[in-house]
Amino acid sequence: MKEIQIATQLIGAKHKPFIIAEMSGNHNQSLERALDIVDAAAAAGVNGLKIQTYTADTMTLNINTNEFLINDTTSLWHGQSLYKLYEKAHTPWEWHKPIFDRCKQLGIIGFSSPFDITAVDFLESLDVPCYKVASFENTDLPLIRKIASTGKPMIISTGMATVAELDETVQVAHNAGCEQLILLKCTSTYPATPNNTNILTIPHMRDLFNLQVGLSDHTLGLGVSVASIALGASLIEKHFTLSRSHGGVDSAFSMEPSEMKALVLETQRAWQALGTIYYGPTDSEQKSLKFRRSLYAIDDIAEGEVFSVSNIRAIRPGYGLPTKYIDKIIGKQAKTTIQKGTALTWDLL
Repeated sequence: MKEIQIATQLIGAKHKPFIIAEMSGNHNQSLERALDIVDAAAAAGVNGLKIQTYTADTMTLNINTNEFLINDTTSLWHGQSLYKLYEKAHTPWEWHKPIFDRCKQLGIIGFSSPFDITAVDFLESLDVPCYKVASFENTDLPLIRKIASTGKPMIISTGMATVAELDETVQVAHNAGCEQLILLKCTSTYPATPNNTNILTIPHMRDLFNLQVGLSDHTLGLGVSVASIALGASLIEKHFTLSRSHGGVDSAFSMEPSEMKALVLETQRAWQALGTIYYGPTDSEQKSLKFRRSLYAIDDIAEGEVFSVSNIRAIRPGYGLPTKYIDKIIGKQAKTTIQKGTALTWDLL
């Protein structure tokens, strides 16, 4: 499986998980808060911080009726128009450079999701190191071509996409010049629940497309992300905020700093635990072998005395004969006097 390189970071099975904090609209229209989010993400140990590049006008029309309203009563954004939601959530373009500069200062990778071709041109002027395609844009083939033509790594969330749609998207990206591509398993509900996340898709997707695969995780907590590492995910993206209590368009399903720090730690532990297929004692287990059970004299045994369950037994430590030989030893005679607590060896029979 080909490794991916974003700036100085390598992404793949041989490297610890690449963790992305997604700011989205959690800046609540404050640049100061946006920069505080960058600071908190870096302190939590993430590898990258992602924002989104669009305006309400590049996303939709300023219409407050019919299909331009969010009518789903279960939605976090029920009752809002698309235009008003995107107006509230967008990151002003003049903030991008200060945010990316802060990322560089703190040693993390700053990048963005462009939502139309003008956003790609703008991000190119800032020389971003990579691009992320949101699930809702993963079938926008003109946008995919535009991003791919930059020659930079591309991360694509796969929410809602069929296998046929993903195949078309991957082929378009490759044909347009993208040589480094990562797919993210994603469920496009906000929040998502563990039972509709289907992370068993991760190894299937990886084998199907022969690409690095990660997870864009909209569930609450750490469990789904940590489990995905065991299935081969090499990248995790989670929405991030300073505090859910501060509100905001995405705060309800975003991680707080202490949770993000735990995610970085626990996904790294999960990755370390994968190891290799291995049987037998590891180097670190060699000292523990002595605590296996083995055969010992549990009473003083005279020369010529018959071994029986009354004078020998399987106990710890493991310096004596393996316990599997007890039936062969019972009934044999002691060759010499044996003191209680002596490990049995063949030369004592």
